[in-house]
Amino acid sequence: MSNPRPDGITPSQTVGPYFKYGLTPNGEYEWNDAFTNNLLTPDTSGDRIRVEGKVYDGDGAVIPDCMLEIWQADAQGRFSDPQDKRALPNSSFKGFGRCGTDNSGAYAFDTIKPGVVPDPDGKKQAPHILLAVFARGMLLHLYTRIYFDDEAGNADDPVLALVPEDRRATL
Repeated sequence: MSNPRPDGITPSQTVGPYFKYGLTPNGEYEWNDAFTNNLLTPDTSGDRIRVEGKVYDGDGAVIPDCMLEIWQADAQGRFSDPQDKRALPNSSFKGFGRCGTDNSGAYAFDTIKPGVVPDPDGKKQAPHILLAVFARGMLLHLYTRIYFDDEAGNADDPVLALVPEDRRATL
């Protein structure tokens, strides 16, 4: 059988039920979660928050087998990553979490409110959490951000400014 794409690239796979078993078992299977939805550690400083919601498809039906991942800075605006050359984080907080949706499409992350982080040009970005959404029917996962309504820095955030004003509340 010949390759239908002349460049040899294969498409991304959709998130089938195997993701629930392998990546987000949440105690339902004889398997350990590699990552969880609880990012808090005993030495984590900052305001503890819970990010929760429901995932719906384009027809308004809940998605019971969606996988979500978050990545964020600590309360001081530092990432737990070797590429972040600023001072080391003050805790074992890693800033990465993963969870699946339940049968009602619900998800939740227990974490801290992140601090202000610089963009590659050094401009301040408002506190935010990066969110990746993996769901059936999507050939490529979706990346978005979660912002906080009470942040004065939202008005000057260079990424949020790229979003049409009438859509910013959806982030």
